[in-house]
Amino acid sequence: MKTKKVSLAVLALATTVVVSACGNNNTNNSSSSAPAASGSAAVDKVKVSVTSWRAGDSEVELYKKIQEELNKVAPEIELEYKAVKATEYNTSLSVALKTDSAADIIHLRPYAGTTALADANYLEPIDGLEGLSVFTADQLAAAQGSDGKQYGVPYMLSATQILYNKDIFEKNGLTVPKTWDEMIKVADKLKENKVTPFAFGSKEGWVLSLMHGAIAPQFYGADFNEKFLKGEAKLNSPEFIKSIEAMNSLKPYFPNNFEGLGMEDIRTMFATGQTGMVIDGHFEIASIQALNPDIKIGMFPVPPVDANGKASISTWVDGSFGINKNSKNKEAAKKVLQFMTTETYGSLILNSTKSPSPIPGVSTDDELVNEIAQYSATNAVPYFAVTYLNSGSPTTKSALENALQGMYLNALTPEGVAEEVQKSLDTWFKPVSK
Repeated sequence: MKTKKVSLAVLALATTVVVSACGNNNTNNSSSSAPAASGSAAVDKVKVSVTSWRAGDSEVELYKKIQEELNKVAPEIELEYKAVKATEYNTSLSVALKTDSAADIIHLRPYAGTTALADANYLEPIDGLEGLSVFTADQLAAAQGSDGKQYGVPYMLSATQILYNKDIFEKNGLTVPKTWDEMIKVADKLKENKVTPFAFGSKEGWVLSLMHGAIAPQFYGADFNEKFLKGEAKLNSPEFIKSIEAMNSLKPYFPNNFEGLGMEDIRTMFATGQTGMVIDGHFEIASIQALNPDIKIGMFPVPPVDANGKASISTWVDGSFGINKNSKNKEAAKKVLQFMTTETYGSLILNSTKSPSPIPGVSTDDELVNEIAQYSATNAVPYFAVTYLNSGSPTTKSALENALQGMYLNALTPEGVAEEVQKSLDTWFKPVSK
């Protein structure tokens, strides 16, 4: 699909600006000859620094595996992984880029974050990079500049779907619904049996845009995104209002006093068996299982309104990797990015992070994660607010979240929500040329 080409120069100073390296990559970019094994030629080593906001121990272990596999195809490259604390990442990168001390390869915030850096001339275009063709147009759009050029390789996907408690479904004689109406009947049955159908809370705005991103495509239709980008459909249009009405229609199936509940409450309610379902991101599964290791979790995509329609899960690229325009090791960095397009790399990411890979053909032994990954490859729709509304000051994504909170407090109608969001959009959005 076509991606928006809006001017995002103002975003160069926004908080969506990406990662930074700790230290100057220029101090480590000279090649050195490693000792050769007996009877073999010496290999000139090239150190390539990589920076990211993923600073956990598991990530360090992952990069040891990446190094091992990378060296099978590029034995000369030695990776130097420079993790920065997530809360300090944006500021750190901003300083590093301005002082020419950023890493060779930079972990890029998706969509507006990458666009801001590309427009500020901090990134090297990678159009034509071998392997980019494995990604979909929607995935590649997460790392493009306003000029339409490609600046990053998608790293991993996040996905929102409906998780359900298998034991509760079995106890109440329920099966996975195939249509929206069937899902409502499941919710009615749970409510009748004194089980809260959905774990939900509207205290934290991001939860609302996440939920909207999952269910909305079933109501505004498959062609809405393209029409929106061309300026042929607005956010106060009847089809978009239907997506807001759908969210409002689920209110009878939420917990009591849901207006004051946040993600911690949502997670706990589902983990402890107080609710049958939750519309949630795959990234919450580990936390739910930590609260209740015995819980049996299943998943299903958001079912279609029309029985002949296609079920869907909402996905977005959770970061990409790009090349610092001032890197002294661009050719080696390109080899690393090429490796990041392979099934070998995709399998490493999937099995280490338990997050879907944008690279097709990879799988894991975790049944639930594998199912989510498969649906991410076949039934994905873009997370609308993150993909298209994450610009403006404040962002239109924030405007959507605030308006939805107002709706759940009975301060706004669905039409009122749509008007507020369109008003925010009008401050910055320019349709792509037709």
